[in-house]
Amino acid sequence: MTTPCMDSPKRFGTVTRVLHWLMAVLFVWQFASVLTHFFAEDSALDSFLWPTHKSVGTLLMLLILVRILWALANTGRRPKPVSWLAGLGHSVLYVLMLAIPLVALLRQFGGGRAFSPFGIPFMPGFEGPKITWMVDLGSNFHGLLGWVLLAAIVGHVAAALWHYFSGEPEILGRIIGK
Repeated sequence: MTTPCMDSPKRFGTVTRVLHWLMAVLFVWQFASVLTHFFAEDSALDSFLWPTHKSVGTLLMLLILVRILWALANTGRRPKPVSWLAGLGHSVLYVLMLAIPLVALLRQFGGGRAFSPFGIPFMPGFEGPKITWMVDLGSNFHGLLGWVLLAAIVGHVAAALWHYFSGEPEILGRIIGK
């Protein structure tokens, strides 16, 4: 049985579209916080955005887990990728969206620091020496993979717009809901 909430071979359902666009907004916020922190550290905007980085990242991590479970629940119903390259690009996006917060959590834990996004105790801190491999992994890859994700997102948006303006508006319509 297919409902408007479920995906179909012609378009993504309501749940997929809401998750996609909610995450898009949160990624804009997340990258705005990073870019502001990088280019305008100690500015009023940085003071406003940067403290939200970990909480928004946690929310994005939870949403990607929901999105993966939802995609699995819709296996066989979803629109097929327009090419093998599109399929690969979407897979890369999913892997990065999962890997980036995971390496950040490893860094947080390895450093012995407690983590309470939105005031909810998620991970206790600890006394004693840091777990070096965790800290190093997070420090070396969280930011780097974040920039790779930004490039992949820009490529994703560019590809969607290219399809739209090259006479294939139905490709973008699948995620807009038309």
